[in-house]
Amino acid sequence: MEEVEPIRVFLVSEFPIVACGLERIVEYRGPAMEWAGAVDGLTSALATLEGARADVVVVDVDGEQGLRAVEGVHAQGGPRILALTSSANFELHDAAVLAGACGVVRKTEPVAVLLKAIERIHLGEIWVDRMAAGRIFLELARKKKAELQPDPEAAKIALLTRKERLTVAEVSRDASASPRQIAERLHISEHTLRNHLTSIYAKLELGNRLELHSYAQRQGLAAK
Repeated sequence: MEEVEPIRVFLVSEFPIVACGLERIVEYRGPAMEWAGAVDGLTSALATLEGARADVVVVDVDGEQGLRAVEGVHAQGGPRILALTSSANFELHDAAVLAGACGVVRKTEPVAVLLKAIERIHLGEIWVDRMAAGRIFLELARKKKAELQPDPEAAKIALLTRKERLTVAEVSRDASASPRQIAERLHISEHTLRNHLTSIYAKLELGNRLELHSYAQRQGLAAK
């Protein structure tokens, strides 16, 4: 019979007691599982994961980094992720899956549940209940719909000419600058500046320079 490779389990947790406990659990499950190591933060995880050859990364989301650790490990690709938490908040559980985890296990659950979850997600399954799966599906559908809907502000901004965008950037640089100062910086006359601003206000549906300054800051049109 072909020898089955053990599931290599890696942990990201800020809590040493969690690392100690999970290591013992994994070793107890040997030879079906093998401890691949533990780190206390995302930066260390990203630097260590490739060499660890982990199959499943358990991410403790109860620390300060929380879901950011799940997102960071997921972005790197490779191992499948299992979120570990003491929280009963289903919104946190759903968010962990949406961030890239293949499942969530609470710290209050039996050790057998944790081991089974690791085995299942290693096989490519998702470790969530039916209600969670339904909520996550609806949230993904909502996000997809939002992505497909046109952005009305983007449509307005697309109407601006190159010179008008330069004008917006210069106006947003200093809200207290006089029209003469802005015109000099753009190397145009004050009359031309007024024409540009009239056109910009109409296209962006704004009323004055103060509104334009605020709008440019919100939409990333400000000078850098």
